[in-house]
Amino acid sequence: MKKLFFLAAFAVFGLSNVTAQVTFGAKAGVNLASINGDNSDDADGLTSFHVGGVAKIAISEFFSLQPELIYSLQGYTADTGFGDLDVKLSYINIPIMADFMIMEGLSLQGGPQIGINLSGEADLDGETTDIEGIETLDIAAGIGAQYKLASNGLFFQARYVTGLTEIVKDSGQKNGVISLSVGYMFN
Repeated sequence: MKKLFFLAAFAVFGLSNVTAQVTFGAKAGVNLASINGDNSDDADGLTSFHVGGVAKIAISEFFSLQPELIYSLQGYTADTGFGDLDVKLSYINIPIMADFMIMEGLSLQGGPQIGINLSGEADLDGETTDIEGIETLDIAAGIGAQYKLASNGLFFQARYVTGLTEIVKDSGQKNGVISLSVGYMFN
């Protein structure tokens, strides 16, 4: 019985320390999206947005994991010769960034991202159609930097994410997104 009591006390104490090291927040910002890879020479950037939630799990004073759940509008524009084409791809992105603090408030981040495609549409001079054959999963890698103000929970991010998988099978085209974010950690 004593062992069970000590084990329960240790578990409760351990879990209370873990929850004290996790903070939650929200972020939103602008995407400068495009595509790279085969047949992407004529593609121009699409300015769009992202919004979502952030968790920061402190492993040590200088290292954290930062998983996020983000709605992101991505895609590209192009002049087809027949008119202006806007391709808009909606994703739920789940980046899991390793966060390395290099000085007070400033950290470098890097890690994998899994995107789940929600929809895709192409607009050619005002005529919108759904895009067929978009891959459901978009596997990507991201790098960036984050600065958090010491006085409150406000933070700023700059990140580049490059796709590792094709948007449409055998197209050779992959997502590429620069995102600039402003966020706030609640606790």
